Amino acid sequence: RKGHMLPMAIELDGQYCGQLTVGNIVRGALRSAWIGYWVSQEVNGRGVATAAVALGLDHCFGPVGLHRVEATVRPENVASRAVLDNVGFREEGLLRGYLDVNGAFRDHLLVAMTVEEVPGSVSDRLVRAGRASWA
Repeated sequence: RKGHMLPMAIELDGQYCGQLTVGNIVRGALRSAWIGYWVSQEVNGRGVATAAVALGLDHCFGPVGLHRVEATVRPENVASRAVLDNVGFREEGLLRGYLDVNGAFRDHLLVAMTVEEVPGSVSDRLVRAGRASWA
């Protein structure tokens, strides 16, 4: 179904602390979607967003059967850019005046990943690099 969305809650120690959404899931020849996320300030800097995005990507490339996942981020959003970089997204370009944020159209960086770029799983890659561990 074109445009399908998968919203998921992010929990830490049984407490809701954010959301991960996979949106505009397109099947057929494209097999693509975007991924977005937010986490509460209380868990910023603890790897929660990175873990959630890695698990979300593994779900997209595994059970959902996607070939490509994209994300966009404001250039000045250093923390979110670090999350995307940590899980292995590559930068594809600058989208000028892409999205209305607080009443003005703002530039966003477009990043993407294809299933061929993921040896094994995104989560496993983080663990192998010493940036995460299985609890």
